[in-house]
Amino acid sequence: MTVVSWEKVKDLPPADFGKVAVLFGGASAERDVSLKSGGQVLAALRNVGVDCFHVDPRDGLQPLLDGDFDRVFIVLHGRGGEDGTMQGLLTLLNKPYTGSDVLASALAMDKLRTKQLWETMGIPTPKYAVLDAGSDWEAIVTEVGAGQPLMVKPVHEGSSIGMRRVVTAEELEAAYLEAAKFDSVVIAEQWITGAEYTVSILGEDALPAIKLETDRQFYDYEAKYVVNDTRYILPCGLPQDKEDELKTLALRAYRAIGCSGWGRVDIMCDAAGQPWLLEVNTVPGMTDHSLVPMAAKASGLSFEQLVLSILGTTL
Repeated sequence: MTVVSWEKVKDLPPADFGKVAVLFGGASAERDVSLKSGGQVLAALRNVGVDCFHVDPRDGLQPLLDGDFDRVFIVLHGRGGEDGTMQGLLTLLNKPYTGSDVLASALAMDKLRTKQLWETMGIPTPKYAVLDAGSDWEAIVTEVGAGQPLMVKPVHEGSSIGMRRVVTAEELEAAYLEAAKFDSVVIAEQWITGAEYTVSILGEDALPAIKLETDRQFYDYEAKYVVNDTRYILPCGLPQDKEDELKTLALRAYRAIGCSGWGRVDIMCDAAGQPWLLEVNTVPGMTDHSLVPMAAKASGLSFEQLVLSILGTTL
């Protein structure tokens, strides 16, 4: 496929990007992943001659406030970087940045409001319940689970942090208490038994879908970043028309939130082939285990070309 974002920037000299601040690290629970992602982005930009420097918000924001840069590549995962706060600061500073704007970033980071928005638009997403200390655990297992397990999720965390698959009311309560250590808002979502896919989006293009397989209970933090036995099926194995339908649905869900620039949409397909939207990531991982670089490679883009394509969305 022809990736439009790359076509727009492939002939530009590195100097056209000016001086670039690459934001990574931060203070969220995903700091370690951000350091890995950002380090690779920074190295890729330097490899192709872009004038860039690292800013870690945990060490202070003075380099941003000084304003000696032309644009920003955001590689901050989680709260404080992916949730609209950093986007708001950069908007006030009138500095272009990669990825979605303030509102879309905040919405995508909030799994509950994302699902509520999708529901109003008829976009399929698994049934769920908001949990609190007074929840009727038995009723939630019966009504939301409906014979299936449940996935407990902190609403504002990424990288599967704080998530747990449960079956019984006792497990649900314990998982809620654990997830509540990470977030004040926790949901239980109906488990979808079937195949997991992810669709990366670059500019206006949906890249090839990837099927994810793991021997763990689900595609958790360990499967994403630690173990080496996670299987990434690319091509994904779906007939072309079915993959195209999946990509169209992913783009619809992504645009419904107002996302732009780049991102990744996670989807489950049940045994009948019905897709169910899980979430949107507005600053996906860029590590050696990450999915967007895999999808870009399948589209003919090297890591450096992918990074330049993302940066080019700020021009």
